[in-house]
Amino acid sequence: MYPPWTSVEDAVRLLQAGQVVAIPTETVYGLAGNTYNETALAKIFEAKERPTFDPLIVHIAEIDQLDDVAKDIPEAAYRLAQAYWPGPLTMILPKKDCIPDLATSGLPSVAVRFPSHPVARRIIKESGLPLAAPSANLFKHVSPTTALHVAEQLGDRIAGIVDGGPCQVGVESSIVSLTGNTPAILRPGAITPEMVKDILGEVIVKTSSSQPGKPMTAPGQCDTHYRPQVPLYYGEVPQGYALPKRTARIAFGNGAGPIPETVNLSKAGDMVEATANLYALMHELDNPDYDLILVDPIPNIGIGMALNDRLKRASIRQLP
Repeated sequence: MYPPWTSVEDAVRLLQAGQVVAIPTETVYGLAGNTYNETALAKIFEAKERPTFDPLIVHIAEIDQLDDVAKDIPEAAYRLAQAYWPGPLTMILPKKDCIPDLATSGLPSVAVRFPSHPVARRIIKESGLPLAAPSANLFKHVSPTTALHVAEQLGDRIAGIVDGGPCQVGVESSIVSLTGNTPAILRPGAITPEMVKDILGEVIVKTSSSQPGKPMTAPGQCDTHYRPQVPLYYGEVPQGYALPKRTARIAFGNGAGPIPETVNLSKAGDMVEATANLYALMHELDNPDYDLILVDPIPNIGIGMALNDRLKRASIRQLP
Protein backbone atom coordinates (compact mmCIF):
# COMPACT_ATOMS: atom_id res chain seq x y z
CA MET A 1 0.00 0.00 0.00
CA TYR A 2 1.37 3.43 -0.93
CA PRO A 3 1.26 5.78 0.79
CA PRO A 4 1.17 3.55 3.89
CA TRP A 5 -1.46 5.52 5.82
CA THR A 6 -1.85 3.99 9.28
CA SER A 7 -4.38 4.30 12.09
CA VAL A 8 -3.34 5.14 15.64
CA GLU A 9 -4.26 1.63 16.73
CA ASP A 10 -2.14 0.03 14.01
CA ALA A 11 0.74 2.39 14.77
CA VAL A 12 0.68 1.30 18.41
CA ARG A 13 0.70 -2.36 17.39
CA LEU A 14 3.58 -1.83 14.93
CA LEU A 15 5.66 0.11 17.46
CA GLN A 16 5.18 -2.58 20.10
CA ALA A 17 6.31 -5.14 17.51
CA GLY A 18 9.58 -3.28 16.92
CA GLN A 19 8.62 -1.53 13.67
CA VAL A 20 9.09 2.17 12.89
CA VAL A 21 6.20 4.50 12.08
CA ALA A 22 5.99 8.18 11.16
CA ILE A 23 3.85 10.16 13.60
CA PRO A 24 2.75 13.80 13.69
CA THR A 25 4.03 16.24 16.27
CA GLU A 26 3.51 19.98 16.59
CA THR A 27 7.05 20.64 15.30
CA VAL A 28 7.66 18.24 12.38
CA TYR A 29 6.69 14.64 11.67
CA GLY A 30 8.85 12.16 13.57
CA LEU A 31 10.02 8.67 12.65
CA ALA A 32 9.18 6.77 15.83
CA GLY A 33 10.49 3.53 17.27
CA ASN A 34 10.71 1.83 20.67
CA THR A 35 13.54 3.57 22.54
CA TYR A 36 14.39 0.36 24.42
CA ASN A 37 14.60 -1.80 21.27
CA GLU A 38 17.99 -1.54 19.54
CA THR A 39 16.65 -3.24 16.41
CA ALA A 40 13.93 -0.57 16.12
CA LEU A 41 16.53 2.15 16.65
CA ALA A 42 18.70 0.63 13.92
CA LYS A 43 15.68 0.71 11.56
CA ILE A 44 15.29 4.45 12.20
CA PHE A 45 18.92 5.13 11.28
CA GLU A 46 18.68 2.85 8.23
CA ALA A 47 15.44 4.36 6.88
CA LYS A 48 16.73 7.92 7.24
CA GLU A 49 20.30 7.08 6.13
CA ARG A 50 21.27 8.90 9.32
CA PRO A 51 24.75 8.40 10.80
CA THR A 52 24.77 6.85 14.25
CA PHE A 53 26.86 9.70 15.67
CA ASP A 54 23.74 11.90 15.47
CA PRO A 55 21.68 11.18 18.64
CA LEU A 56 17.90 10.75 18.75
CA ILE A 57 15.25 12.54 20.82
CA VAL A 58 13.19 10.37 23.16
CA HIS A 59 9.50 11.31 23.38
CA ILE A 60 7.34 10.81 26.48
CA ALA A 61 3.66 11.50 27.19
CA GLU A 62 3.75 12.61 30.84
CA ILE A 63 6.19 14.69 32.89
CA ASP A 64 6.31 11.81 35.38
CA GLN A 65 7.88 9.63 32.66
CA LEU A 66 11.03 11.75 32.77
CA ASP A 67 12.24 9.48 35.59
CA ASP A 68 11.97 6.49 33.25
CA VAL A 69 14.67 7.75 30.89
CA ALA A 70 16.80 10.26 32.82
CA LYS A 71 18.56 10.35 36.20
CA ASP A 72 20.01 13.02 38.47
CA ILE A 73 17.36 15.35 37.09
CA PRO A 74 17.99 18.93 38.20
CA GLU A 75 15.23 21.07 39.64
CA ALA A 76 15.64 23.36 36.63
CA ALA A 77 14.33 20.60 34.36
CA TYR A 78 11.07 20.34 36.27
CA ARG A 79 10.66 24.12 36.21
CA LEU A 80 11.05 24.15 32.43
CA ALA A 81 8.74 21.17 32.09
CA GLN A 82 6.02 22.85 34.13
CA ALA A 83 6.34 25.97 31.98
CA TYR A 84 6.71 24.56 28.46
CA TRP A 85 5.70 20.89 28.40
CA PRO A 86 3.89 19.57 26.52
CA GLY A 87 5.46 21.61 23.75
CA PRO A 88 8.38 22.17 21.37
CA LEU A 89 11.16 21.92 23.99
CA THR A 90 13.81 19.18 24.26
CA MET A 91 16.01 18.88 27.34
CA ILE A 92 19.41 17.19 27.49
CA LEU A 93 19.80 15.30 30.79
CA PRO A 94 21.94 12.47 32.23
CA LYS A 95 20.57 9.21 30.85
CA LYS A 96 19.47 6.10 32.68
CA ASP A 97 21.27 2.85 31.88
CA CYS A 98 18.10 1.44 30.32
CA ILE A 99 18.51 3.81 27.36
CA PRO A 100 20.62 2.08 24.67
CA ASP A 101 23.81 3.81 23.60
CA LEU A 102 22.53 3.70 20.02
CA ALA A 103 19.82 6.22 20.96
CA THR A 104 22.36 8.64 22.44
CA SER A 105 25.33 8.05 20.13
CA GLY A 106 27.19 6.66 23.12
CA LEU A 107 26.85 9.87 25.12
CA PRO A 108 26.01 9.76 28.86
CA SER A 109 23.10 12.14 28.22
CA VAL A 110 19.68 11.73 26.63
CA ALA A 111 17.51 14.22 24.74
CA VAL A 112 13.90 14.14 26.01
CA ARG A 113 10.72 15.84 24.79
CA PHE A 114 7.01 15.77 25.69
CA PRO A 115 5.16 16.75 22.48
CA SER A 116 1.86 18.58 22.57
CA HIS A 117 0.27 17.06 19.44
CA PRO A 118 -2.70 15.01 20.67
CA VAL A 119 -2.07 12.18 18.21
CA ALA A 120 1.59 11.85 19.22
CA ARG A 121 0.64 11.86 22.90
CA ARG A 122 -2.02 9.20 22.33
CA ILE A 123 0.38 6.94 20.43
CA ILE A 124 3.09 7.24 23.09
CA LYS A 125 0.63 6.65 25.90
CA GLU A 126 -1.15 3.69 24.31
CA SER A 127 2.11 2.04 23.24
CA GLY A 128 3.39 2.22 26.82
CA LEU A 129 6.82 3.12 25.44
CA PRO A 130 9.08 6.13 25.26
CA LEU A 131 9.55 6.67 21.53
CA ALA A 132 12.77 7.73 19.85
CA ALA A 133 11.68 9.94 16.98
CA PRO A 134 13.93 12.09 14.80
CA SER A 135 12.38 13.95 11.87
CA ALA A 136 10.78 11.58 9.36
CA ASN A 137 12.91 12.48 6.35
CA LEU A 138 16.14 11.43 4.70
CA PHE A 139 19.19 12.71 6.56
CA LYS A 140 19.98 16.39 5.82
CA HIS A 141 16.89 16.79 3.62
CA VAL A 142 14.03 19.19 4.31
CA SER A 143 12.03 18.13 7.37
CA PRO A 144 8.40 17.02 6.80
CA THR A 145 5.46 19.07 8.04
CA THR A 146 2.75 16.97 6.38
CA ALA A 147 2.19 13.23 6.03
CA LEU A 148 2.64 13.55 2.26
CA HIS A 149 6.13 15.00 2.78
CA VAL A 150 6.98 11.83 4.72
CA ALA A 151 5.51 9.56 2.06
CA GLU A 152 7.52 11.25 -0.69
CA GLN A 153 10.82 10.54 1.10
CA LEU A 154 10.25 7.44 3.24
CA GLY A 155 6.97 5.88 2.09
CA ASP A 156 8.57 2.64 0.85
CA ARG A 157 11.05 2.37 3.74
CA ILE A 158 8.87 2.33 6.86
CA ALA A 159 5.96 0.37 8.31
CA GLY A 160 3.40 3.18 8.33
CA ILE A 161 2.52 6.87 8.46
CA VAL A 162 -0.10 8.40 10.76
CA ASP A 163 -1.63 11.50 9.16
CA GLY A 164 -2.22 14.12 11.84
CA GLY A 165 -2.53 17.13 9.54
CA PRO A 166 -0.01 19.93 8.98
CA CYS A 167 2.40 20.66 11.84
CA GLN A 168 1.53 23.89 13.65
CA VAL A 169 5.03 24.98 14.75
CA GLY A 170 6.84 23.89 11.61
CA VAL A 171 10.48 23.66 12.79
CA GLU A 172 12.22 21.27 15.12
CA SER A 173 12.12 21.74 18.90
CA SER A 174 14.37 24.02 20.88
CA ILE A 175 17.10 22.02 22.62
CA VAL A 176 18.33 23.06 26.07
CA SER A 177 21.19 21.26 27.75
CA LEU A 178 20.99 21.00 31.55
CA THR A 179 24.15 18.92 31.95
CA GLY A 180 26.51 21.84 32.62
CA ASN A 181 26.72 24.61 35.18
CA THR A 182 24.61 26.99 33.08
CA PRO A 183 21.60 26.03 30.90
CA ALA A 184 22.64 26.15 27.24
CA ILE A 185 20.55 26.48 24.08
CA LEU A 186 22.01 24.00 21.60
CA ARG A 187 19.33 24.44 18.93
CA PRO A 188 16.94 27.40 18.67
CA GLY A 189 13.23 26.80 18.20
CA ALA A 190 9.82 28.07 19.23
CA ILE A 191 10.87 28.14 22.90
CA THR A 192 13.22 31.10 22.66
CA PRO A 193 16.25 31.91 24.83
CA GLU A 194 14.21 34.70 26.42
CA MET A 195 11.51 32.21 27.39
CA VAL A 196 14.07 29.88 28.99
CA LYS A 197 15.67 32.81 30.79
CA ASP A 198 12.27 33.84 32.16
CA ILE A 199 12.09 30.50 33.98
CA LEU A 200 15.71 29.79 34.90
CA GLY A 201 17.15 33.27 35.20
CA GLU A 202 20.16 32.57 33.01
CA VAL A 203 20.95 30.80 29.76
CA ILE A 204 23.72 30.78 27.18
CA VAL A 205 23.31 30.22 23.46
CA LYS A 206 25.92 27.95 21.94
CA THR A 207 26.83 28.11 18.26
CA SER A 208 26.95 24.54 17.07
CA SER A 209 29.24 23.02 14.49
CA SER A 210 29.59 19.40 13.48
CA GLN A 211 32.63 17.18 13.79
CA PRO A 212 31.91 14.33 11.36
CA GLY A 213 32.29 10.92 12.92
CA LYS A 214 32.22 12.19 16.49
CA PRO A 215 29.08 12.05 18.66
CA MET A 216 27.07 15.25 18.49
CA THR A 217 25.89 16.82 21.73
CA ALA A 218 22.36 17.09 20.31
CA PRO A 219 20.43 16.50 17.07
CA GLY A 220 20.51 19.16 14.36
CA GLN A 221 24.14 20.18 14.81
CA CYS A 222 25.36 19.49 11.25
CA ASP A 223 26.78 22.49 9.44
CA THR A 224 24.75 21.54 6.37
CA HIS A 225 21.21 20.34 7.03
CA TYR A 226 17.54 20.77 6.05
CA ARG A 227 18.51 21.15 2.39
CA PRO A 228 16.19 20.91 -0.61
CA GLN A 229 17.56 19.30 -3.77
CA VAL A 230 17.27 22.62 -5.61
CA PRO A 231 20.09 24.86 -4.30
CA LEU A 232 18.80 27.36 -1.74
CA TYR A 233 20.62 30.61 -1.05
CA TYR A 234 20.08 32.66 2.10
CA GLY A 235 22.07 35.86 1.99
CA GLU A 236 22.54 39.12 0.14
CA VAL A 237 22.72 38.79 -3.63
CA PRO A 238 25.90 40.54 -4.82
CA GLN A 239 25.42 43.74 -6.79
CA GLY A 240 25.19 42.98 -10.49
CA TYR A 241 24.92 39.23 -10.06
CA ALA A 242 22.78 37.64 -12.80
CA LEU A 243 20.37 35.22 -11.18
CA PRO A 244 19.34 32.11 -13.16
CA LYS A 245 16.14 32.66 -15.11
CA ARG A 246 14.41 29.88 -13.19
CA THR A 247 14.95 31.37 -9.73
CA ALA A 248 12.20 31.23 -7.10
CA ARG A 249 12.00 33.76 -4.29
CA ILE A 250 10.58 33.01 -0.84
CA ALA A 251 9.59 36.46 0.39
CA PHE A 252 8.95 37.64 3.94
CA GLY A 253 6.59 40.54 4.56
CA ASN A 254 6.40 43.33 2.02
CA GLY A 255 10.12 43.86 1.50
CA ALA A 256 11.54 44.38 -1.97
CA GLY A 257 13.74 41.70 -3.46
CA PRO A 258 15.96 41.22 -6.50
CA ILE A 259 13.08 39.43 -8.29
CA PRO A 260 9.30 39.29 -7.73
CA GLU A 261 8.16 36.96 -4.96
CA THR A 262 7.13 33.42 -5.86
CA VAL A 263 5.67 32.60 -2.43
CA ASN A 264 5.58 34.44 0.89
CA LEU A 265 6.36 33.09 4.35
CA SER A 266 4.07 35.72 5.89
CA LYS A 267 2.77 38.78 4.07
CA ALA A 268 2.11 40.35 7.49
CA GLY A 269 5.72 39.79 8.57
CA ASP A 270 4.57 37.45 11.34
CA MET A 271 7.51 35.25 12.35
CA VAL A 272 5.32 32.57 13.94
CA GLU A 273 3.37 32.22 10.69
CA ALA A 274 6.64 32.26 8.74
CA THR A 275 8.06 29.45 10.88
CA ALA A 276 4.98 27.30 10.33
CA ASN A 277 5.24 27.84 6.54
CA LEU A 278 8.99 27.53 5.99
CA TYR A 279 9.45 23.82 5.31
CA ALA A 280 6.17 23.48 3.41
CA LEU A 281 7.25 26.22 0.99
CA MET A 282 10.72 24.70 0.65
CA HIS A 283 9.07 21.39 -0.29
CA GLU A 284 6.75 23.20 -2.75
CA LEU A 285 9.63 24.86 -4.61
CA ASP A 286 11.92 21.83 -4.54
CA ASN A 287 11.04 20.70 -8.04
CA PRO A 288 12.51 20.73 -11.58
CA ASP A 289 10.82 24.04 -12.43
CA TYR A 290 13.54 25.91 -10.53
CA ASP A 291 17.33 26.08 -10.57
CA LEU A 292 17.71 28.26 -7.46
CA ILE A 293 15.67 29.27 -4.41
CA LEU A 294 16.28 32.66 -2.74
CA VAL A 295 14.97 33.48 0.72
CA ASP A 296 14.43 37.01 2.06
CA PRO A 297 16.26 38.11 5.23
CA ILE A 298 14.43 37.41 8.49
CA PRO A 299 15.09 39.30 11.76
CA ASN A 300 17.29 37.23 14.07
CA ILE A 301 15.20 37.76 17.18
CA GLY A 302 12.80 35.50 19.08
CA ILE A 303 11.64 32.60 16.95
CA GLY A 304 13.45 34.26 14.06
CA MET A 305 16.62 32.73 15.52
CA ALA A 306 15.22 29.28 14.64
CA LEU A 307 14.39 30.38 11.09
CA ASN A 308 17.86 31.83 10.60
CA ASP A 309 19.48 28.71 12.03
CA ARG A 310 17.62 26.37 9.67
CA LEU A 311 18.09 28.59 6.62
CA LYS A 312 21.82 29.06 7.18
CA ARG A 313 22.27 25.28 7.40
CA ALA A 314 20.10 24.76 4.31
CA SER A 315 21.90 27.43 2.26
CA ILE A 316 24.69 26.94 -0.22
CA ARG A 317 27.76 28.97 0.76
CA GLN A 318 27.95 31.04 -2.40
CA LEU A 319 25.87 31.61 -5.49
CA PRO A 320 26.76 29.47 -8.53
